[in-house]
Amino acid sequence: MDEGRTRLEQERERVLHRLAGLTRDHDAIVAASLDTNADDEHDPEGATIAFERSQVAALATQARRQLEEVDEALARVDAGTYGVCERCGGPIPAARLEARPLARTCVTCPAAR
Repeated sequence: MDEGRTRLEQERERVLHRLAGLTRDHDAIVAASLDTNADDEHDPEGATIAFERSQVAALATQARRQLEEVDEALARVDAGTYGVCERCGGPIPAARLEARPLARTCVTCPAAR
């Protein structure tokens, strides 16, 4: 499981890095909109600013959820259940875990989420 933990910790760092970048982007968009007279409702550029802010916020929410999933997978490593299908209790093939380190189910069982 050391290989699985290492892969998950690398994934966690990657997600944290992406989340930090998205947070910086969001903060920059908000700061830029404060320096203008942009009225999102009446200014043609305002709609673009609102869209960008909304898009970055959605990507950040997605990254936070992925971080939660990585943390849940690390908890499974600690509990000794990483690599065990949550549906049937069988082993999750190593190739699946390599391709999808957050996998909770084996190849034959449908995803629980």
